[in-house]
Amino acid sequence: MAGSEKEPTNNITSEDTSLMSEEPQELIKDIEEPLDEERILKPEETQVSTQVSSDPEYAAESERISSPEETGQTINNNVNGNKDTPKEIDIIDQQNEIVSEDVDSESSEQHFTSPPPDVDTESDEHTENIQDNESEEQIKVEDQLDQVKPENQGPPPTPITDQPQSSPEKIPESERDTRSLDTGQQTKDDLGLVGPKTNRQERLASAPPRLCTDEMCQVDTILQDLWQCAVAVGTDIPLTECQTDTSVVDTAICDTVFEEHSYIKQNSLNLIWSFGINKDSPVYALHIDNRRLILYASSHTAVMNNFSITRQHLLQGHSSLISCIAVCGNRRWVATADQSPESLVIVWDTFSGIPVQTLFDCHHEGGVGALAMSHDAKYLATIGTGTIQRVCIWDWSSENKGSLCSVDLSPAFDPQTFIAFNPEDNTELVSNNKTEVVFYSWKANQLEFASPILTDETFNKVVGIYCQSVFHLIPSQVLTGTSAGNLVIWDTVGTTHSQFDAMKLYKKKPLKLVNLQNDGITVVEVMDRYIVTGDVKGCIRFYDEEICLLNWYSNLHLGPIHSISFSSQPASKANEKSSYPSESTIKAQQFVVRNFVVSTVDATVAHVTGDGCKLEMLMQEHSAALHAIACHPSLPLICMGSYCGLLKVWDYENKEPVCSRLFGTGNFIQCVTYNKAGSLLGVGLTDGCVYILDALSLNNERSEPFQYAKDAITDIAFSHDSRYLATVDSKTTVTVFHFHNNSWMYLGRQNAHFKPIKTLMFGIYLDDNQPRLLSLGEDRVLVEYDLKNSTEVDLRILSSERIEQSATPMCMAWYPPITKESFIITANDQYKLKLYNATTNMCRKTVLGPIYESPLKKIKILPFSSTNEPKVGYLAYITDNKVGLQTLPLDGNPHKSCALICHGSVVTNIACSYDGGYIFTAGGDDCTVHMWKVDLGAHEAVIALGGEDLIPFYGLLEGGRDGELFKEMENYFYYSQLRYQHISTRETRKVSTHVPLQEIPFIMRALGFYPTEKEVEDMLNEVKFSKYVETGKYVTHIDLGDFIKLYINHRPAFGISASDLEKTFDILGYQNEKEEKAIALEELLQLLQTRGECMSEEEVAETLSTLLGLNPEGGSSEFDVKDASKLLEQQLPQEMTNEVFVYEVLGFPRNIPVSPCDEVMTMTAAPST
Repeated sequence: MAGSEKEPTNNITSEDTSLMSEEPQELIKDIEEPLDEERILKPEETQVSTQVSSDPEYAAESERISSPEETGQTINNNVNGNKDTPKEIDIIDQQNEIVSEDVDSESSEQHFTSPPPDVDTESDEHTENIQDNESEEQIKVEDQLDQVKPENQGPPPTPITDQPQSSPEKIPESERDTRSLDTGQQTKDDLGLVGPKTNRQERLASAPPRLCTDEMCQVDTILQDLWQCAVAVGTDIPLTECQTDTSVVDTAICDTVFEEHSYIKQNSLNLIWSFGINKDSPVYALHIDNRRLILYASSHTAVMNNFSITRQHLLQGHSSLISCIAVCGNRRWVATADQSPESLVIVWDTFSGIPVQTLFDCHHEGGVGALAMSHDAKYLATIGTGTIQRVCIWDWSSENKGSLCSVDLSPAFDPQTFIAFNPEDNTELVSNNKTEVVFYSWKANQLEFASPILTDETFNKVVGIYCQSVFHLIPSQVLTGTSAGNLVIWDTVGTTHSQFDAMKLYKKKPLKLVNLQNDGITVVEVMDRYIVTGDVKGCIRFYDEEICLLNWYSNLHLGPIHSISFSSQPASKANEKSSYPSESTIKAQQFVVRNFVVSTVDATVAHVTGDGCKLEMLMQEHSAALHAIACHPSLPLICMGSYCGLLKVWDYENKEPVCSRLFGTGNFIQCVTYNKAGSLLGVGLTDGCVYILDALSLNNERSEPFQYAKDAITDIAFSHDSRYLATVDSKTTVTVFHFHNNSWMYLGRQNAHFKPIKTLMFGIYLDDNQPRLLSLGEDRVLVEYDLKNSTEVDLRILSSERIEQSATPMCMAWYPPITKESFIITANDQYKLKLYNATTNMCRKTVLGPIYESPLKKIKILPFSSTNEPKVGYLAYITDNKVGLQTLPLDGNPHKSCALICHGSVVTNIACSYDGGYIFTAGGDDCTVHMWKVDLGAHEAVIALGGEDLIPFYGLLEGGRDGELFKEMENYFYYSQLRYQHISTRETRKVSTHVPLQEIPFIMRALGFYPTEKEVEDMLNEVKFSKYVETGKYVTHIDLGDFIKLYINHRPAFGISASDLEKTFDILGYQNEKEEKAIALEELLQLLQTRGECMSEEEVAETLSTLLGLNPEGGSSEFDVKDASKLLEQQLPQEMTNEVFVYEVLGFPRNIPVSPCDEVMTMTAAPST
């Protein structure tokens, strides 16, 4: 071990000694009392001159080379690294004292001013100046506080090299600014960090500057603030004038983020808790005192989880999956980044939980793949994931929008997955992937890099795959761990330390390949005087700077280590009462180490206490895709199941796990459900197995699971009386089990769909309270099964009806009892919500659904919390990546719906709590579940702001109420009355505010919306039966307001696009000689007359003639079919291509933009002919 450095000596006068001995409490007391000029502490009275005594011991450092053989010999020393017997501290091992140095000694070492040439003379002059002009004295004091630099700096540790190293020279003054921690100036920079940037003065030779304790809450920082206030009081400046307008970030302390007011949200849906963790992102310890506070990523949200008080603070700002997290040395500032075309890098203040800076579009192609923050939090480094990787350095605290410097890596480089700053020099960085290590150096806004080559032939050893790289405790050296258990030592090309500053430090070469162990290394960290490694077997080892093993933790029973993060709080001193383990050295001193947090690749997070070697499991989450979630029908419990085979039940109010069960490797849980009583839990696996479990113990209700399917169980449901259990497998087959003679038995299977089933649900017959089972598939067919008459091995179908014409159903649910009629609500891929009569399956209402980039995937009716008869209901839904809330009854008002991004990639499932107060969403591959609190008050307030009656619908019309479309609607509405009363009539006309229902199709077509006959029937039935339940009469007329709602709700959400027609030709057409998709004219005419809603020959001829302009007047009164047929043969080619049909016959505009929303052609006005 390296020798210890002599204690520095300080030349301090008696006056200075009296000042340094003054306790903080006395200074505070002085400030509270009226101060006079004599009691004000002047800069001259705080001047201390410090000198470092030279030690001949470091004139020439001895050579020290740790070979693999030596390291292996140390490893084989099987010393128990978890002994609790306290050992006596050896006084020559002073490194342990450095990390636990008292705050009082720190404050006595650091002073903020340097002595002027003549102290006594200047002191008298300044006393007179204070009496004459106290304001000028305040300015002088502040100027002198910014001009101090320490002069003491300890020698570096002994490097591991093949050549003897000479002692390093003193760093030139001109280059001190490039080293972030080499200056001792006490300043408050743009980040709000107050504290010295110097290395600790009493540092040992083997202890680098990163040993210094955190500057977050030091006493000398408080003294500086008190000093400024004292000067203000002494100069008769009111304290209120000294206090400037401060933000929450300036006034926040470590507990501010977890205060109650920080959880106040005003959205309809508020994210309040996140279950799960992004296992590919590191976990960081944000410990302050003894709090168990950690930071990790959960889908697109960063989570600050305080396990001491069971509370989370969620850092929300990303819309995509968080790919990287970085922290500074004192953990006050953290940065998060995501991977998306519109990637963001957000810097957060962990004290207040507020984002203080956002970098937009850092890397346009693919987002951020690696992120690092400098030790002093001043700079950020990012690496893009584009085809050509770009490395950028950002000064995020400045007002400059661009990066300070950047460089593009070679296209031959594989994606870099890790990057880190040198804690001692912000101008040095290192990054690596599995096969390459890249070193960087930047200065004067120029970033240079080099990637040395290391192969198995370099040292005649297997190198392995790189995991992480860190800067060594020894200057200029970098360490990289590999999957072969090796540690690669890189060093700058050169021979002497004196040349380091003049050389390009990024030009390094592999110096040694040290084999530490047989198991692959996954993590390499440097903390205090230790080099720390984690491996694939969950073992954590500690080495000194000479790569000698000091201690290890092998009995943690963890999986492969993914990250290790040490507390920012220094370890306490070793004494007789401490229980640190012993080092695996001859002296067997106590192994003093900070508390740290370990995360594994299987989503486990553990906290290890250094004093006593206590292991506490903080999180044991799902490590594979999580799709299965279900809420208990009467208790605040939620069950989650994932592809790792873990089934876990949480108490979501107390945020505590209730029970769990591991089904074993290969048992992937796909879906779960509770029965209505909450006593049973049905579980479906991807291998076709169906388990019926006790809901509390998770034990099997049946000795063996059902397995009548070979494919995954995609949906599962209990009947209301718990007598039936139905599942969907193979995506198209329904299997039913029934409870008979106190046991569950197989009833039958039925393949009633030819496309995947989207929803399977049980209902109740209104007349006899018997269960009914329905399924809805992508084949647009609604199937009802005859449970009553089904026998064993014979599941019968009661009815099968096609409910959609062109749209694909996505999901369905039972409409809540807010009307006198029973409905089934469905959502399709054309952004429509439809209500079907539960008895007749007649479509009774169609409304425009929520439009958020993708159609609704699943819907759930929010349970009612009150027992009164409800008049308003709420529908929870999910799209591809959003969760939303829709107010019922449906009317098409867009303000009655809201949605938020709920997961970074996709959301796969949704569940609602039994009281309707919470909504849960599962993120699938991101292995997380998010808990959303429903705020109906905020939701109703948003609806009220949208306006009443027709005001929300006017906004959906092009141009609004003052636009051309609305004026044309009024004109056509009254023209239809003339048409209904006949154009040539001579009777007195009656002008009304209503038109007959028969005129609805003609007005729709005049406005450019051409509904099919089925759509016309649905529109007429919707209006006709709208009041039948209340009045028993049909509606025969419609007014303008209802017609506007009908038009908006039934017209296509995005019109008809040219791409839709191109897909039709791809399916029906053939490829001609010009490699174009085409259909023979004869075949096209035959398809129009025989498929779909068949058109007659006259209708086909009339329509095509009108489209080609051969029938200018339109209509059929003067139309001759025979003449039209001859004209069509002349005008239309015998081979109809897609381009001719779309652009020449139908008249779509050419050169359509690429955007799907822009390429849509919506006919909203009447044709010009």
